[in-house]
Amino acid sequence: MRLGLAVIVVAVVLFFAGRAAGWWGGEGEGAARLYGNVEVREVELGFRVGGRIAEVLADEGDKVTPGQELARLDTRPLRDRLAGAEARVTAAGALVDRDRAGNRPQQVREAQAAVVDAEARLGEARRLHERRKALHERGFISKAEFEASAAGLTAAAARAESARAALSLVREGTRAEDRVATRAEAAQMAAERRAIETDLSDTVLRAPSAGQVLTRVREAGAIVQPGEVVYAVALIQPVRVRAYVAEPDLPKVRPGMRATVHADGTDKTWPARIGYISPTAEFTPRTVQTEDQRADLVYRVRLTVDDPNNDLRQGQPVTVTLAGG
Repeated sequence: MRLGLAVIVVAVVLFFAGRAAGWWGGEGEGAARLYGNVEVREVELGFRVGGRIAEVLADEGDKVTPGQELARLDTRPLRDRLAGAEARVTAAGALVDRDRAGNRPQQVREAQAAVVDAEARLGEARRLHERRKALHERGFISKAEFEASAAGLTAAAARAESARAALSLVREGTRAEDRVATRAEAAQMAAERRAIETDLSDTVLRAPSAGQVLTRVREAGAIVQPGEVVYAVALIQPVRVRAYVAEPDLPKVRPGMRATVHADGTDKTWPARIGYISPTAEFTPRTVQTEDQRADLVYRVRLTVDDPNNDLRQGQPVTVTLAGG
């Protein structure tokens, strides 16, 4: 007795859960069949940089995998530019290292010797001026000779001060502002090198995802501009169907509802699931064959189809049967 009641309770729960999930009956009734087409999903591929096409590696009709190489550009011009950029980066890095290391000990000793020499000349000029001053006061030399010794003393003092300032600069090294400018220039050179490396990597055209080549627009030897179309590729996964539901049946359709897709000429069906329902209404497209009047308002529905063998073709008209219909 208890076992029978438990079975009945489980059956009732499964029945209502299945109706809520759209597995049978329930909300899908009355909106069992939709009409639409397999979505055309096509991408036009081209190089981000311009140049001469060196190789084309795929032909029309070939199936391609994600990341597969489709074409290559001649890389010689970019490799030459990269070599120049690397040389500039090396030179800029050497300047940064020079500023970090400071002046060499030989330069410091040279500046110190210049100070000693300048101070010695200053002392000699001072002694000469003192002697001529005493002689001038006694009237033994002319005023011009005295003034010449005074000018020599002033010049010697200026040279000594200049030598001391030069020694101070050598000891302190490069100015902080100059070091910042040198580092900035090195960073700019490195950025230019990275940009060329990026351009070099973009000389290989790759498939963005699994697909099939529809058109090969350019051949080897052609000169192409950035963004110019080289291949047109149809994306084959995931397979999506665009169908339409009439406005009165809209409350009976919901995202996540299961469905099956059928195409003319075959008894095979493919499982699908509703992924998107348009929030806006439109008139029935002329490409959709429905049993109702074409002027009726409908809502676009997108379904994702489980078609691992790619049996469905893009643009192919299909009939969608909702679960429970």
